[in-house]
Amino acid sequence: MKIISGGVCAAKGYKASGIHCGIRKNQTKKDLALIVSEKKATTCAVYTRNLVKGAPLTVTKENIADGYAQAIICNSGNANTCNADGIEIATKMCKLVENVTGIDNKDVVVASTGVIGQPLSITPIENALPALYEALSYEGSFDCASAIMTTDTVQKEVAVEFEIDGKVCRIGGCAKGSGMIHPDMATMLVFITSDVCISREMLQKALSTDVDSTFNMLSVDGDTSTNDMVTVMCNGLSENAEINAEGEAFDTFMKALNSVTMTLCRMIAGDGEGATKMLECNCTGANSLDTAKTVAKSVVCSSLLKAAMFGADANWGRVLCAIGYSKADVDVTKVRVTFSSDKGEILVCENGAGVPFSEEKAKEILLEKEININVSVGDGKYSSKAWGCDLTYDYVKINGDYRT
Repeated sequence: MKIISGGVCAAKGYKASGIHCGIRKNQTKKDLALIVSEKKATTCAVYTRNLVKGAPLTVTKENIADGYAQAIICNSGNANTCNADGIEIATKMCKLVENVTGIDNKDVVVASTGVIGQPLSITPIENALPALYEALSYEGSFDCASAIMTTDTVQKEVAVEFEIDGKVCRIGGCAKGSGMIHPDMATMLVFITSDVCISREMLQKALSTDVDSTFNMLSVDGDTSTNDMVTVMCNGLSENAEINAEGEAFDTFMKALNSVTMTLCRMIAGDGEGATKMLECNCTGANSLDTAKTVAKSVVCSSLLKAAMFGADANWGRVLCAIGYSKADVDVTKVRVTFSSDKGEILVCENGAGVPFSEEKAKEILLEKEININVSVGDGKYSSKAWGCDLTYDYVKINGDYRT
């Protein structure tokens, strides 16, 4: 398996585009994206568990109930959530795609991201669809990734190449997410495309299994969005034998999918609103997977720890505190904590108690852009990772006037 360029256009048969249509006031920012497959693709998705859901999720869920889609349209700048005409607008967006592409509107995934509770006019989208369609390109992934951004500071895309049954296969993806990130499935959107031939049932199994250890282990600020969605399309153009059961081919696909999703997770965590550092908590030695996941997620969600990481303060007591209130099945007297980065690793806690360490060395380690918080909770065989970011002054500044 190798990392390649191309994002959502890396796999065979996918074009993408992104333009400014007028939803966002800043004309230099793209706000409308389109992804189209040459043929109908096996498609599945996972959605936010927030009781308040964006209208596009409702329409998408209905459209892909048969397990297929051929296009994805997404706007940024407005979440189309809590609007009386939300379903109508989302449905119209799908019909507009049909008008310019000829693809049945029921084979369209629709997504929106941005401000909640603000009316979304269909007019700028309708006016821009011909230009969006004309801009479709096999090199359009970057523009697409740019058009779905809100407070993101960088585009997030990745792709991998691998083999199944001697056939070259590819999976690519793009994501947006910077704030309101605490998925529970997952303002986070992820679009993944592949040319692998796989059944609907096995694709849903692959995605649901993967999300549980990737996007659901990601947290920027503890807020679960109303519009989170992860969608995967597989058009089968690699011509591998259809994956319809577990086995070597399915394992290879799962490994490739996980490589894409984990990379996107790290990108989202590192680009958290106002963030200066990406945090990864590695929990090992747990007596169950649930315990490992609970500990890792609790640590990266701790506002106090996130603030300490911003200040490069090796305040390991906040790690223990987060473990303590997580309600995980842990013997605190066996907890071991180290902090590590490209500058090295330092032990700060052994058997649930502090140990002497160099504050100067710890600060050097914690000043890096990527910080690992390594937690051992015993001698069990289970482990888990979770991702987050530091908490800075800029997070409050960004969200203090986000709407106005």
